Amino acid sequence: MRSIYIFSGLGTDDRVFQNIDLSGFQYSFIEWIPPFRNEELASYCKRLSKQIKTCKPTLIGLSFGGIIAVEVAKFIETESIILIASVKTREEIPFYYRLAGFFRLHTLVPTSFLLSPTVFVAWVFGVSTKKDKQLLTEILNSTDPAFLKWAINEIVCWRNKARHYNLTHIHGMSDRILPRIFVKPDIVIPNGGHFMTVNKALEVTNTIRSLLEDNSTMEALMKFGELPDEMKYPDQEESSQ
Repeated sequence: MRSIYIFSGLGTDDRVFQNIDLSGFQYSFIEWIPPFRNEELASYCKRLSKQIKTCKPTLIGLSFGGIIAVEVAKFIETESIILIASVKTREEIPFYYRLAGFFRLHTLVPTSFLLSPTVFVAWVFGVSTKKDKQLLTEILNSTDPAFLKWAINEIVCWRNKARHYNLTHIHGMSDRILPRIFVKPDIVIPNGGHFMTVNKALEVTNTIRSLLEDNSTMEALMKFGELPDEMKYPDQEESSQ
């Protein structure tokens, strides 16, 4: 069975996936580790990749975890990558974040403001119910300010320009942190916000399971030599001639 490794959002844990049903699949959550002082993203991701113990896993990354998944895939071979509410390249990061990074404006924003469960923060995350607000508050309260400060810097200064070849991007139409207008997702979740793994869990679950099951079907067909000609990779077509 294929192994799946999940990278949660910025500094969060598996709580943001508590409503996502991946039963029947073998999956693990990558645990965030403290970055070294002034550590570059590539170095951090190389250290993080040591938690992956299987060959050619599927990586699922949420938000900042998506960026991490893309970077980790530069060190290991992957079966596939699924991004949720994230970005594939620097060009998809909203221009105002990139400008903030260029002028170092993000360093002027206190982390205490970003970690405060205010009405504004709830609105940005697309959270409205009491239960979801409580979960968001718990996540914010448990986020390490030092990690948040480091991660924000890595996001606004991210340099990746190329889309990974086996990547699928799921995004919410109503995402306010990474607005849909700036990204080019493969699959759009109607009314989905940045917290959609929690409050649009059914739609996200169905989408992820469909991608994983389609991949599993193709793997099985390839294993038993039953892959239709139109679905073969170029090298398979050539070898069959």
